[in-house]
Amino acid sequence: MTISTAVKWAVSSMTGAPTLNGTAGSLIAVLDAFLVNGFGTKAVDSAQVTSGVCRMAITGASAAVDHCVIQLAGVTGSGAVLNGLQRVKAATASYVEFPCDLPDGPLTGTITFKIAPLGWEKVFFKTNVAVYRSTDPAGTRAYYRVDDANALYARVQMYESMSDVDNGLAAAPATPAGGYYWHKRSAAGATGVYWALAGDSRAFHLMAAPNAGAAVATSAGYGSVVYSAGDLKSYRSGDAWCGLLSGAPSATYTDTAGCLFSSAATTGLVVQRLSAGLGGAVACARSVTGAAGSVSGADASLGPYPSRADNGLRLSPVVISDGAMSLYGPRGEVPGLYHCPQTGVAASFGADVRLTPGSGTLNGKVLLSIGCGNLAGAASGCGFVDVTGPWR
Repeated sequence: MTISTAVKWAVSSMTGAPTLNGTAGSLIAVLDAFLVNGFGTKAVDSAQVTSGVCRMAITGASAAVDHCVIQLAGVTGSGAVLNGLQRVKAATASYVEFPCDLPDGPLTGTITFKIAPLGWEKVFFKTNVAVYRSTDPAGTRAYYRVDDANALYARVQMYESMSDVDNGLAAAPATPAGGYYWHKRSAAGATGVYWALAGDSRAFHLMAAPNAGAAVATSAGYGSVVYSAGDLKSYRSGDAWCGLLSGAPSATYTDTAGCLFSSAATTGLVVQRLSAGLGGAVACARSVTGAAGSVSGADASLGPYPSRADNGLRLSPVVISDGAMSLYGPRGEVPGLYHCPQTGVAASFGADVRLTPGSGTLNGKVLLSIGCGNLAGAASGCGFVDVTGPWR
């Protein structure tokens, strides 16, 4: 039985999830938990395999939810092969279960699990500043520096190489100086905002609702913005320079330039180099099936949701240009993200995180939806993320 655990995801409403708020360092705490350490360690009371499913009995709620990836530890004996990554089939306040190939019987050991980290590394750090890097040798392994000293936002830059937390080569973007803005909260304060993260070994996406009215347990209808870091699913074989970084170009929290669920502007998107490997970082743009600059789920290109003919939800990959689209054409796709060229989607799916089974070309996958568009008030659209993968 082979079930992919390549894609991992987490949301702020999970038990024990770190808080993203209007204080310095809060984004680094969230990224440390998701990328490097995991979170929400939970003791297992007992575990039993029955008909290809391992059910772990627990006391009280855990961080695990349906379809998330957990990291199991402490299993002894023949069941020790289960230690490591497992994708959850079902989770309740009294048990968590996942499919496995072991024969029926109890598991032994002092068993624990937690929300699995993505497997990235934190290569350099100082107070409120951290540098993260993929450990996947198949990727570009660009360095992503996060300066989280400001209460309201972090400044994020991509480097080709770094010698320490403050020094490196080929910092991007060059404009604005200091990097893109990843907004945390519209006002300083300890109250958390709603966030979601999804990623694989080479890229991750942060979705956050920075409006101070968007509580940690629910987005309360407010729109979220998606910020991305990592390698494209490149159309060029062996692409060594396809690292992407997106973010807002200004300190205004409502700025959606660079949001891959809504913006086609080149002011919030940069790729390491052109596909030929020449020069330095270049601005790029988003393209989708539909209107390039439209909000996912509020794009009238293919009419309203659900489609009249088959009640269908239409989704498009998000394509990134290789520099200027008119000159160089498409470079590749943003892994895991999907744009919806239909209207009325937020009214049906809501702004809060929701899991929906895929169909058609996405049959067998589970999609996470989250409200997007207007960051100052009610979400005008809805973006989609494949949380089962694999993305590549």
